Amino acid sequence: MQPLMIYSTINRITDSSANPALKGLFSLIGLPLLLVSLLLLTFSAQAQLKVVTTTSMIAGLAQNIGGQHVEVTALMGSGVDPHLYKATQGDLRRLAQADIILYNGLHLEGKMQDVFEKMARKKAVFPVSSLIPNSQLRQHGHFPDPHIWFDLSLWQQAGQRVLQILQQQDPKNQQAYADNAKVYLNEMQQLHLWIGSQVESIPEKQRILITAHDAFGYFGQAYGMQVMGLQGISTASEFGLQDIKQLKDIIVQNQIKAVFVESSVSPRFIQSLVAGVKAEGHDLSIGGELYSDAMGKSDTPTGNYFGMVKHNVKTIVDALKN
Repeated sequence: MQPLMIYSTINRITDSSANPALKGLFSLIGLPLLLVSLLLLTFSAQAQLKVVTTTSMIAGLAQNIGGQHVEVTALMGSGVDPHLYKATQGDLRRLAQADIILYNGLHLEGKMQDVFEKMARKKAVFPVSSLIPNSQLRQHGHFPDPHIWFDLSLWQQAGQRVLQILQQQDPKNQQAYADNAKVYLNEMQQLHLWIGSQVESIPEKQRILITAHDAFGYFGQAYGMQVMGLQGISTASEFGLQDIKQLKDIIVQNQIKAVFVESSVSPRFIQSLVAGVKAEGHDLSIGGELYSDAMGKSDTPTGNYFGMVKHNVKTIVDALKN
């Protein structure tokens, strides 16, 4: 509501036709004081930074670090594959109206890269992965692995980048952002340690994680698991019969009990792999659904970053340790 509209509204309420009780209240507290209070509330609401993110994982960083000073919108919801995602007209409007745009980078949002480059000429557009040294990134051919949120030590660095960006764009609330980040990133560090202890409960020979695509490489690297995907680091990559045969041989040789489907990837290829392995006499099951490139629905525990991570770890451990 604009200031002139507020002033006009108050005048209508306090005219002779208004409710006598309301008129008496306004007389008691004073019209100028009321007007100032309403204006302060209005300007406070308007002062929130509009932050638009690509994935919901990044939205979680921005919301927890930004707190009450940000209004966060994620373009990609539950079950959305960021590797294949194309911006809609509605997305372009949201991006145009944003004060800050945050994306993962490392070619995760490959089909939106041109949009970010064009908008960066006029707006605050940042990849949250930019603080992570190249030496800590997994390389696949000519491209880095973008799935950094599954190593919580790397995702803490992404959080530090979000903190820097918010403080740069909104200096007056620097301390609030720093305080929020300290709490959130400390909780993330505790979760990082918990994951390591959970994975240790899986017998060492059974710490082999096979999924639809290679989204858990950082997870395996950080927490001591061998990780393989039917597809490469992008769901846009293709695989052939030789890839399937190689996985079948690994599964049989290592007596792997379970493989996993992903919420944002079609399960049919993993289902075919399971059927093929069973046809050769090895008992293999689907150990559960993991959240890889997208979190769960917003009204569920997996719609929260910490909840998603805990779900994945519990699903993996329960399927492989017995």
